Amino acid sequence: MSHPLYGSLRAVHPLASVLLQHNPGPMTLEGTNTWVLSVPDSGERLVVDPGEDDGTHLETLADGAPVAAVVLTHRHHDHAGGIGRFVELTGAPVYAADPSLVSGTEPLTDGTVIAAAGVELAVMTTPGHTSDSVSLLLTGPGSDGAALLAGDTVLGRGTTVIAYPDGALGPYLDSLRRIAELPTGTPVLPGHGPELPDAAEIANTYLKHREQRLEQVRAALEELGPDAPPRAVVELVYADVDTSLWDAAELSVRAQLDHLRG
Repeated sequence: MSHPLYGSLRAVHPLASVLLQHNPGPMTLEGTNTWVLSVPDSGERLVVDPGEDDGTHLETLADGAPVAAVVLTHRHHDHAGGIGRFVELTGAPVYAADPSLVSGTEPLTDGTVIAAAGVELAVMTTPGHTSDSVSLLLTGPGSDGAALLAGDTVLGRGTTVIAYPDGALGPYLDSLRRIAELPTGTPVLPGHGPELPDAAEIANTYLKHREQRLEQVRAALEELGPDAPPRAVVELVYADVDTSLWDAAELSVRAQLDHLRG
């Protein structure tokens, strides 16, 4: 069954609306959240993560005020796969940390500020889910403090995968600690799932979860032996998780093993 919000732009913040892409799945939840940012009557828009190469979604997204720029939170296809087609439709420059995805701009670095459509996006490099993951602090007139566009570093529901070997657990924990230092009540606009009210709170919850998983992996290695294969660890540690998610869990386990053995 189609989600009732597919194809509908939904305002969730004074500076941000979301267009949900019709690509649901175990890894994407209801689908990819494409964020459209602007102040009212600015005459242009910023777009974050146009999503996969889906004609209907991209054409709906392109239909509106000119797109001043596109920003990618990371390279995964469900966020960046449609970037070529979207640039064809809009002619917009592309900001990304991955140089191969950049068009008409410089690669994003920590502290970069993108200003357009009456808003500002301050870049926080938050590697871990992928090596090129960034989060974006959104500010502008009419907004009470910043909001965090978190890509897949923090999801609206559940926890994210460490996409080993590109992703790594050590950097991810550091990224979560950095988000945990944001002011209380900073809302999260995630790459998948519903909005969350407090970035620091969810980052601390994620940190506790990762610590628990690491302890479970340590215990599994004691039971299975120090050279146990990742899949055997998954079957023991993630026994309570649907087996359809075990392949994704194995990526995180490989990252956890690399972290522990490193």
